[in-house]
Amino acid sequence: MISNQILQNTIEGLKSITRIDILILDLDGKSVVSTNATHESYEEQIRPFVNSPADSQEIKGKQFFKIFDDHQLEYVLVVSGSSEDIYMIGKIAAFQIQNLLVAYKERFDKDNFIKNLLLDNLLLVDIYNRAKKLRIDTEVRRVIFIIETKKEKEGNTLDIIRRIVGSPTKDFVTAVDEKSTIVVKELEAKDGIEELNRIAQSYYDFLKDEGEDQILIAYGTIVDDIREVSKSYKEAKLALDVGKIFFDEKNIVAYSTLGIGRLIYQLPIPLCKMFIREIFEGKSPDDFDEETLTTINKFFENNLNVSETSRQLYIHRNTLVYRLDKLQKGTGLDLRVFEDAITFKIALMVVKYMKYMESLEY
Repeated sequence: MISNQILQNTIEGLKSITRIDILILDLDGKSVVSTNATHESYEEQIRPFVNSPADSQEIKGKQFFKIFDDHQLEYVLVVSGSSEDIYMIGKIAAFQIQNLLVAYKERFDKDNFIKNLLLDNLLLVDIYNRAKKLRIDTEVRRVIFIIETKKEKEGNTLDIIRRIVGSPTKDFVTAVDEKSTIVVKELEAKDGIEELNRIAQSYYDFLKDEGEDQILIAYGTIVDDIREVSKSYKEAKLALDVGKIFFDEKNIVAYSTLGIGRLIYQLPIPLCKMFIREIFEGKSPDDFDEETLTTINKFFENNLNVSETSRQLYIHRNTLVYRLDKLQKGTGLDLRVFEDAITFKIALMVVKYMKYMESLEY
């Protein structure tokens, strides 16, 4: 249903052009919106008009017009003024508002379809039938972006993103929960990962300029058929969740870049705890002191290169070797050996994942 605010804005715009006061009534004769602050009662006059077959009628010097929504009488429009073209102005106003009702109903139908499509709530045959009815192309390239901002600002994000996307457009902006805004983006044949990053960055920059904070944007892979849109949505949702754990320094996360983090995120917590116990014999990588953790992370950043790591840590090569030897004695893992390094890296990620999941429980 169209909002009263939109109706108010519409009749105010019409009055600014025509200089004629406009009033919209419900079927009981009560005012819905008006350009005139003073209201008189129309309850007695409207009942005979509503029940009559006439689409318009002059009553006590004012023109009444019926406004239909899909052949169902929805409102009565009343115009009054000194203009000789009062009837024509009223017909134009009624026509404008009736088209507005149709447009918003179609938008609601499309939004409802897209939500059910994302959530995988439609049968395959229903997807194509409804898409055809709503004039939505089924065989075009699309990708899903999910945008999450600071909680208290979420209410504005949907409107801001709709302004970015613009209108008219083949893209869809919607929300399936209170946490995030979803963009179903149509792409050109040539668009690839670089274009997706550019689009995501443009969303981020616009939201930043609008005063939004703590912005996180994730997107799935490109799909070629409308039935696969839910797949891209699930991928984007996973990227959003995994990004919070393993890529907390990033504002934009692509599903295709999740790597091993995507696998770890899907592990059950009991299995993770068992893995940590077996590898470290009851200890945890989280128990290491700050110096040791800094050394480990820097060693991984430099692809297990001893010389480059010692240079960036401003320590002698032998000091780094001593620290790695000490770590090997305590854990049984030699980070200079690729297989041990992989095991240790996975263990660090598993611990980070467990800590994140524990934080959600409180």
